[in-house]
Amino acid sequence: MDYESKRAQELGCWDGVRACTGSINEWTTTASTPDFEPTDAFANFLVDQGFGKDCAQSLREFWVATMKRNYGGDDGRKRARMAAINLRDRDGLHGRLFDVTCPVLWLHVSSSFDFLLFLSSRKKGHFNSKQAQGVAMPPEPPAVMTISHYCL
Repeated sequence: MDYESKRAQELGCWDGVRACTGSINEWTTTASTPDFEPTDAFANFLVDQGFGKDCAQSLREFWVATMKRNYGGDDGRKRARMAAINLRDRDGLHGRLFDVTCPVLWLHVSSSFDFLLFLSSRKKGHFNSKQAQGVAMPPEPPAVMTISHYCL
């Protein structure tokens, strides 16, 4: 619910500005880039963020190859740049939470379960409605989570 703030970083969240700005700057050009593909370092960074540094090698290889294919060429560079800008510059939801009155299914993720519980307990106070204050987490949350983790 936060954004890439200094406070969030002090709580252990990633630094989106530091992580993305170099690639954004490198990918900002009016020149045609038909041979562009994301670097292994950038693709592996995204895999690390999404699946964890210790994910299966086969999963890592699949996603690195998929990202290189999906973000290849001039159009791919532009899409990758926009995606990186969105990650870096996303805004938070704190200012809007007071008005949420419907039940909320929180899909929290973290490689540190203790941090996850700490962070979710702090966020509950931002909601005005008791209905929105429940937290549901699977026993071992993955780094990337979808509704299917709760529906299967």
